[in-house]
Amino acid sequence: QAQVTESGGGSVQAGGSLKLSCTASDRIYSKNFMGWFRQAPGKEREGVAAVATGSIRTHYADSVKGRFTISRDDAKNTAYLQMNSLKPEDTAKYYCAAASVVYRADGSRYIRPDVSPGDWGQGTQVTVSS
Repeated sequence: QAQVTESGGGSVQAGGSLKLSCTASDRIYSKNFMGWFRQAPGKEREGVAAVATGSIRTHYADSVKGRFTISRDDAKNTAYLQMNSLKPEDTAKYYCAAASVVYRADGSRYIRPDVSPGDWGQGTQVTVSS
């Protein structure tokens, strides 16, 4: 049984919008943060957004800040990623997973997956054309 299921990806032109959804098992959804990650061909997976339980805190990668909004519905074990003003560089496969927010010594922070190997879903492809 899949632990996480993502949906909502598609192909859009630059400047367009998409809304991704992710439903997770209780075990995964109960962790402190749910996050969205993306991986483009030939690149490492990066965390783009995370939201704490109860939606009391959100974190974003600098590359998406002001354009993407993460949210969650704890009654449905579902997290969302509203993506506006999409750019071709947003093209990637997007994944949802439990997450942690890690602070570096310089005060900056990044979003790290908090998963076991079998916890990743199939992802959903987002393609943005110029």
